[in-house]
Amino acid sequence: MELECYPMSSRPPDMVPGRQSRNWMDAFVSRHPYRCLPLTMANTTGWEILCPFTFTAEWNGGPSQSDITITPERPQPELDHFVTSHFSRGVLTMHPQYLFRTPPGWGMICSGSPNHVKDGIQALVGLIETDWLPFPFTMNWIFTRPGRIKFERGEPFCFINLVEHRKMEAVQPVIRTLESNPVMKGQFEAWNRQRTDFNTRLASGDPDAAKEAWQRFYFKGEIPEALGSAPDTHANKRRLKTPRVG
Repeated sequence: MELECYPMSSRPPDMVPGRQSRNWMDAFVSRHPYRCLPLTMANTTGWEILCPFTFTAEWNGGPSQSDITITPERPQPELDHFVTSHFSRGVLTMHPQYLFRTPPGWGMICSGSPNHVKDGIQALVGLIETDWLPFPFTMNWIFTRPGRIKFERGEPFCFINLVEHRKMEAVQPVIRTLESNPVMKGQFEAWNRQRTDFNTRLASGDPDAAKEAWQRFYFKGEIPEALGSAPDTHANKRRLKTPRVG
């Protein structure tokens, strides 16, 4: 399966596999957030499109296009081809500069990089039918209040991943009691017992619990008390392919 990426300019922004690290995660003692497998897997499940240069954008709170002022760190002749105030009302528009083509039935979700936090501005999310669309899309961010924000060169401004979007319509959510699934109920109760015991020991200063630091059942794909394990599809690291010239 291929994701076809057609550059729309002579020097399109770099595109790289999603990176695990986040500044706010690094700032925690012992980098605790990296123990959360759902966070790190989300960070790496997709491709980042990176800012080609550093710029600031300032919104004065007004409704017009001119109410956002964009200033590059250095003169950029192609500034307007990359970032503009196109939609007004505090929306900043950035151009990935690729036309993407996905296999039939597959669409592309365009968003901010997961768990990449920016104060004062929020990434908007779009689902694009890239299995037929013959023109590129834009990546949009909306100011959450008047103020100034900064994008650094090499910072992800767009994150893309793929979904078989039509199949979502065939999914039927069903609400059932946990008692209706005795195996799952037993596995949950085993996990709950282990979790409660571990937290109690950790809070009381138990040296073995302190040495263990955190439980790794999910990370390792294990269910406590020998009541099962994750299927072979369980993953605790994502390695996506780097784009190549075809």
